[in-house]
Amino acid sequence: MKVGIADIGMVSPPDVIRTSGLGSCVGVVIYDERVPVAGMVHIMLPDSRLAREGDTNKAKFADTGISELVHLLQARGAMLYRLKAKMAGGAQMFSFQSQSDTFQIGLRNVQAVKRELKGFRIPVMAEDTGGSNGRTIEFDPATFELHIRTVNKGSSVI
Repeated sequence: MKVGIADIGMVSPPDVIRTSGLGSCVGVVIYDERVPVAGMVHIMLPDSRLAREGDTNKAKFADTGISELVHLLQARGAMLYRLKAKMAGGAQMFSFQSQSDTFQIGLRNVQAVKRELKGFRIPVMAEDTGGSNGRTIEFDPATFELHIRTVNKGSSVI
């Protein structure tokens, strides 16, 4: 299953779930090893307070996207205390003269995702974040492996 930008998806084995176009965006996978279900959210921005009026896409923001994914997983039988996460993305795609936090969307996205996961007491089991290259990720809920293809760097598995 393909998850688009600012999108959420759910999958069960033997299907896999993937997203591409992770520059400053962060792809977050949350899963329960005892229930055959995993979800992915493609986060664009750290905080829904940055939303334009009328933008109700929960998947777009770390604070609302993580919460939405947790609720969807629980509706499919996952237990909050067993949830685990893996994440990738959050690159600094452009270099600016100013290192102001305003321009560091990738870093802010990673920090916001971690803050939200911590609020739910969901441990981050592995991550591939930062840098300056885009990524494509694919998660296999049967093996709990996150396959990462990084532009100009090749592939890895976490």
